Amino acid sequence: VVKIGTKYYNWSTAAPMLLAAQAFQKPLPKATVENLLKEKMPKKGGRWWFSWRGRNSSVKVEESKSEWLVLDCTLQEPKHDQIRSGHVSDDLSAPPGDRLKDESSSSDDELRSAKQHCSSSQQDLTLLSPASYISYKKTLRLTSEELKSLQLKDGPNDVVFSVTTQYQGTCRCEGTIYLWNWNDRIVISDIDGTITRSDALGHILPTLGKDWTHQGIAKLYHKVSQNGYKFLYCSARAIGMADMTRGYLHWVNEKGTVLPKGPLLLCPSSVFSALHREVIEKKPEKFKIQCLTDIRNLFFPNKEPFYGAFGNRPNDVYSYKQVGVPINRIFTVNPKGELIQEHAKTNVSSYVRLSEIVDHVFPLLKREHSSDFPCSDTYSQFTFWREQLPMVENQDIQASQN
Repeated sequence: VVKIGTKYYNWSTAAPMLLAAQAFQKPLPKATVENLLKEKMPKKGGRWWFSWRGRNSSVKVEESKSEWLVLDCTLQEPKHDQIRSGHVSDDLSAPPGDRLKDESSSSDDELRSAKQHCSSSQQDLTLLSPASYISYKKTLRLTSEELKSLQLKDGPNDVVFSVTTQYQGTCRCEGTIYLWNWNDRIVISDIDGTITRSDALGHILPTLGKDWTHQGIAKLYHKVSQNGYKFLYCSARAIGMADMTRGYLHWVNEKGTVLPKGPLLLCPSSVFSALHREVIEKKPEKFKIQCLTDIRNLFFPNKEPFYGAFGNRPNDVYSYKQVGVPINRIFTVNPKGELIQEHAKTNVSSYVRLSEIVDHVFPLLKREHSSDFPCSDTYSQFTFWREQLPMVENQDIQASQN
């Protein structure tokens, strides 16, 4: 019996495996090993109802075990009683003293031969050990060398993944890889309830050809992208809806103005679980926080690549705060189309009104382009150079306190 890995084989089955490993440095194919197991390995017998049959079978098994020499290459020495069992019947007629000498000498000889067989077979079995195999790990993260070998260009890069099988032919999956600079400013946008008017109907009505988009959002996003900002679409939809969601973003058209291009990040789960989490449980922040955190870590040493964000629920606001989006540039919209800025919730606006003052909220990043508002948001005439409001005493409040 030969032990390979964690399994035991008889010599008829193990010999081809050892020969393949020693001669070709490769293990036998799985189908060949299965055929050897079916043809060469003895089949296990079932239990018998009668005790006399069970006793005879157990005796035969013990007799057969005594004739086998176990070659275990886990550095375990064979026991003396197992080695001597094959020579007890031959030495019964000898005198007791001679029999003891013969037993000790034969056991020592077989012990040395077993060790030699084990050491020689251990070298062959190292080729079959799991550590010697080249194992591959599934991952969605490319190394810097792999990304460099792709020779990507700035902006979107179209890629195609193809898999060829014997029965299904060639399957292709198209995608886009975006190459951005480390100092680019990113604006995050939700889809359901933010671009569409509601969450539930936002999944259904666009597939039927009905326009269920907020008024003025395409024009606003287009102006923001013209000022040098990159858009990132993040939704808790399932990854199985990627084609439909991407087609909807390309389909949105507001008097010739379309949404800016950007990467689409979806949840890697089934359609029903993602729909239940976003529409029923209304807890999409679990996926969004993890996803946006990974995106933020790509822009090291820029720790705050996210400049602004658009959502429609308090969960979106919580997710955006966790990844470092400034609260004064987090906007939420309700089904009526009312746009609310989180740090001043009493100020109700809309996408159309925000597009009129887009240069004040999202100022131009590059000075070489002309703009009505060339200063940055940090040292603008309103935020930095404006005069502080004077302190005015309210006589009515003082009178009530007195």
